Amino acid sequence: MSASVHPATAREAPWNTFVAAPYLYFDFRAVMSPNEPATANEPATAAEPATAADLATGLRQAGYLPGESTALVSFLATKLGKPVLVEGPAGVGKTELAKALARYLSRTLVRLQCYEGLDEAKALYEWNYRKQLLRIQTESQETGWGDVQEDIFGEEFLLPRPLMTAIASPEPVVLLIDEIDKTDQEFEAMLLELLSDFQISIPELGRIEARTRPVVLLTSNNTRELTEALKRRCLYLWLDYPDLEHELEIVRLHAPELDEAVARKLTQIVHQVRQLDLKKPPSIAESIDWARTLLLLGANDIDHDTFIETMSVIVKHRTDLDTVAARVGVALQQQDASAA
Repeated sequence: MSASVHPATAREAPWNTFVAAPYLYFDFRAVMSPNEPATANEPATAAEPATAADLATGLRQAGYLPGESTALVSFLATKLGKPVLVEGPAGVGKTELAKALARYLSRTLVRLQCYEGLDEAKALYEWNYRKQLLRIQTESQETGWGDVQEDIFGEEFLLPRPLMTAIASPEPVVLLIDEIDKTDQEFEAMLLELLSDFQISIPELGRIEARTRPVVLLTSNNTRELTEALKRRCLYLWLDYPDLEHELEIVRLHAPELDEAVARKLTQIVHQVRQLDLKKPPSIAESIDWARTLLLLGANDIDHDTFIETMSVIVKHRTDLDTVAARVGVALQQQDASAA
């Protein structure tokens, strides 16, 4: 492939830069195909799961207990190279799934935390305007704009944000786009190119394509309906609160020193609390926090007094505290009286 490179760009070309006039074209695959073996100078990649059962076992070893559908969809994501849209109520383990996948696959986790008003500059890239200005000021007064225009729009003046970091990484990563439902439809439209072709178009540079495909997880608390165009490009996974036995297993995993009877009672109480009409039902993470709290306090049972003292670990709204104390707390008080 014959190409001429601008002298300023030729000094450093970590992204294997080629000119495809009128823009620069960053093509990672021009140097090494994903199917080619790694060279001796490149770190060996972690073994990929051969089956969904292998992936489930790997997630367990990484501290995450997946259901059958979670293991299957995650396995398909690694094999098909398709993003996964994970929806469900807050606190059911959507973000933790991405973290566990990164640990199991021995990949770096790149996280984009979404919020209202998020734009391309914070998600994709932005130009280092101060550095560009300094570069222009170093030129003589006789130098025209055309002489420095191509120079200041090189990769050394680019500030990559999470999405571009995931695409430009020479090693495969896990990309977490967290709480995508907090953004608007314009931001979703910007994501379509990334999720369809795993590439990013920069007007001043051209197209950047990923040499290795990241495992992409988009999480949503289902606060708004996402566009059909976004959903069409993703595998879909719904995560709900686990059943009692599954959550008990999770609590045992993260608080193994907790007495078996106390762990079971804790899980039963959490499930009772979730059935109430609350602003924010307790999440799985809060169940784990409560288990660790009881361990620190040396509690060998969850009686009425212990529950009232520690229920703020799992209930985080003032009105919810009153509701839980009146319903679950009273029930525990009656149980204590009958046991006495």
